[in-house]
Amino acid sequence: MRQSPLRNGGGGGGETPSPRPRIQQNTPPHHHFHSTVSVQKLRRFNTLILVFRFAAFCSSAAASVFMLVNPRGPDSPRWYDFDAFRFVLAANAIVTVYSLFEMGASVWEISSGFTLLPEIIQVWFDFGHDQVFTYLLLSADSTGTELARTMKGTERCTSNNAFCVQTDISIALGFAGFLFLGLSSLLSGFRVVCFIINGSRFHI
Repeated sequence: MRQSPLRNGGGGGGETPSPRPRIQQNTPPHHHFHSTVSVQKLRRFNTLILVFRFAAFCSSAAASVFMLVNPRGPDSPRWYDFDAFRFVLAANAIVTVYSLFEMGASVWEISSGFTLLPEIIQVWFDFGHDQVFTYLLLSADSTGTELARTMKGTERCTSNNAFCVQTDISIALGFAGFLFLGLSSLLSGFRVVCFIINGSRFHI
């Protein structure tokens, strides 16, 4: 009689080799690598937002200060005598406070990896307020520009040139704040779109 085929290499183990190949033990950690890359890209993205937030904060704060401390000679006009200049100061002051809050939220997200508010609230809060305050700045600075042009060549500017120059600087800084806040709005809008499509505020 023929003997049955040798088992386990003809040895004494008594077990047949498994017909299925063994699962690879040294599988490259693709998932871990992907997660690491995602975190790094998200951190760079949030850092870019922080830079724009900081620039908007500096521009709006400087615009508020230049308008607030406008020269006050005995015959010099007062900024609060003009509705347009009061609007410029108020809009820039609001954006300064808002940008300071958003800077803190960005620093928190970069350092901890989590949003300050629940994610769905945070992405819509950022985008909605960015939109509102961007148009607020644009409206205020446009109104201030219109008044500043009207005052050019009048007695107010010829006799108090420093007032008009400082007003122009304040309005120009306000437009700079509008630009940086607009860029922040584009990035926060990107986060909203990613959240709607992928359920996450960032897409790799």
